[in-house]
Amino acid sequence: MPAPPSPIVFLVDDDAAVRKAVSRLLRSAGIAVAVFASPREFLVQYDPGMPGCLVLDLAMPGFNGLQLQTTLGEKGCTVPIIFLTGHGDVSKSVQAMKHGAFDFLTKPVNAKNLLPAIHAAIERDAVIRREQAKLSEICARLDTLTPRERQVL
Repeated sequence: MPAPPSPIVFLVDDDAAVRKAVSRLLRSAGIAVAVFASPREFLVQYDPGMPGCLVLDLAMPGFNGLQLQTTLGEKGCTVPIIFLTGHGDVSKSVQAMKHGAFDFLTKPVNAKNLLPAIHAAIERDAVIRREQAKLSEICARLDTLTPRERQVL
């Protein structure tokens, strides 16, 4: 069985300076990162099979971070999302957390807050993927049972 791919942090922010600074920080910490200037750009290129987490700007023109979170949820994506915002809005942070956000950080974000959140989100993603793999294996084994074996089970 091939080794699972290394986790990637998917960074979505419309601010080029933030993308540059955060991606440099992550790369210097040995974390792979893929950057996107908009949620739509991310959706076109995102592969749910890739492990990792999503670091997502809350406020972006047109299609914002909360809308992307909703879209991913509707598609059944379980990627942990860490929201970044330059404008601390309690109602939006509550909305994000109610819809399953992993964490909510304010800009400017520093390494001592961001890196532990990313490591924890990547670990959560790994746990979810292991649980999904176990469940898939169990379902595959159940599918091999005869009707009589299912009846006895």
